[in-house]
Amino acid sequence: MIYLLAFIAVIIIVCTFLGKISFKLGVPMLVVFILLGMLLGEDGPIPMLQIHFENFDFAEKVSTVCLIFIMFYGGFGTNWEHAKKQAVKAGLLSSIGVILTAVLVGLFCHFVLKLELLEGLLVGAVIASTDAATVFFILRSRKLNLKMGTAPLLELESGSNDPWSYMLTIIVLQLMEMQAAASTVSPVLEFTELILKQLILGIGCGVIIAMLSVKLFKKVSASGVTSILLVAIALLSYSIPSMVGGNGYLAVYIVGIVLGNTRMDTEEKIASAHFFDGVTNLLQMALFFLLGLLSTPREIPLVIGTAILVMLFLTLVARPVAVALILSPFKAPFKQQLIINLAGFRGAASIAFAILIQLSPVTTDNDVFHIVFCIVLLSIIVQGTLLPYFSKELSMVDDREDVMKTFSDYRSETDLEFVASEVTEDHPWANKLIKKLVFPPDVRAVMILRGDEKVIPKGDTQVLPGDVLILVGNEYIDESAVELVELRIDSGHYACGKRLSDIRFLNNALVVLIKRTTKSGVKTLVPNGNIMLTDNDVLVMATAAEKAKTA
Repeated sequence: MIYLLAFIAVIIIVCTFLGKISFKLGVPMLVVFILLGMLLGEDGPIPMLQIHFENFDFAEKVSTVCLIFIMFYGGFGTNWEHAKKQAVKAGLLSSIGVILTAVLVGLFCHFVLKLELLEGLLVGAVIASTDAATVFFILRSRKLNLKMGTAPLLELESGSNDPWSYMLTIIVLQLMEMQAAASTVSPVLEFTELILKQLILGIGCGVIIAMLSVKLFKKVSASGVTSILLVAIALLSYSIPSMVGGNGYLAVYIVGIVLGNTRMDTEEKIASAHFFDGVTNLLQMALFFLLGLLSTPREIPLVIGTAILVMLFLTLVARPVAVALILSPFKAPFKQQLIINLAGFRGAASIAFAILIQLSPVTTDNDVFHIVFCIVLLSIIVQGTLLPYFSKELSMVDDREDVMKTFSDYRSETDLEFVASEVTEDHPWANKLIKKLVFPPDVRAVMILRGDEKVIPKGDTQVLPGDVLILVGNEYIDESAVELVELRIDSGHYACGKRLSDIRFLNNALVVLIKRTTKSGVKTLVPNGNIMLTDNDVLVMATAAEKAKTA
């Protein structure tokens, strides 16, 4: 036991070190961790370090737990306000797109590679989804800010299509079991019943659990234990629908999106995001390493030819056809479709789903696990290399927004802070030129959000009513001097229904902004004395003391 713990610690340290190197080199971490597992596997070059591991049952349990939290955090970290414009297209790509891709690959395997029809469909189902972690690792490491909303579209699609691939895999395996048992039930009828059951129960359980979880966070004080509650909710989101035959992964993703976009204590939410960020990174390391360990490199030459043909058909025919059929009605430009096709990396989820085949009672004529394993490696290496090149050649990279593509990412690397200021009709900046505006020292205007357009401001740029001006300045760091706290105003609070100017706050507290819940969402108000406080208002206050209290 002691040696095992020491070995696990060493592997984690090595994976962390290799992960940092891979990020600098632009090599996807997935490849590095899998290759490390292969090097330490039974065919590794150093006999003393060889690990003989063939426990598919254990690997399936580990991969299930890893995928639960990876998918939950994928939903939890999605900013719905930014992503909802691409939600319809992403939803169609992750559902109909996955089904079309799986069917086309299955037919290719059957008619060209002469696999049994259901076995071909099984290969198609397993590799039909794309890998979000790999997609965004390459986009960020190569500093690719894609135009036309392509990045959030890929984020939503990659984060939500694994449940569909899993569902198809389970359904095809069940159809193969029925075929082996010479069942008299119509395959078409059985397929329709299974897919409806997976969808209805998966979505239904996900929505119900999400609603109950939101109520739980509203009624229960979760200070300090929010992350623990989210872990429990993620596990329940998968296990409950799975018990009744629903799609657990789909439910997990739905619950993650709902909770990630639900108002909760800011500090607790940030802490939970950091917690899941660390946990999912660790789980990804474990999953990728374990999958590499599970492979048998000497088996790869036997299937590499089949894997290359399937990968070529998938990349050049199946996914492009699916993308074109779905995005063409939305008048998506051809070059955007090309980039979306190329960014369709296969990932660890495909290999994890292939493990289910090894554990199922069905028999296949081909080594599906290693075929999928090779397709994933080829996809990441080839497509990961070509994506940056073609993105630039097709002029799909917006160099003006390379650094500013996400304010949160940039801010975490600097000592700067960004502030958004909305310009109304009566705002003193309305209809004035940037060079005529007077800002505090060391504050600059870096961007103007004008509807869907992003304008880089210059001296002769005119600020119009409705613009949102993004300002940047040096971050103030002195935790002992000023503390930001939140004070919620409910219907029983004495300040409810009063003007802000009529309320005295102790400890020299100053209201810096007001968060008000409306039918369209949470609206941020800049405080002034005439604002009337209402039920559920949240006051963000600056104070030199521990907490702000009303007099």
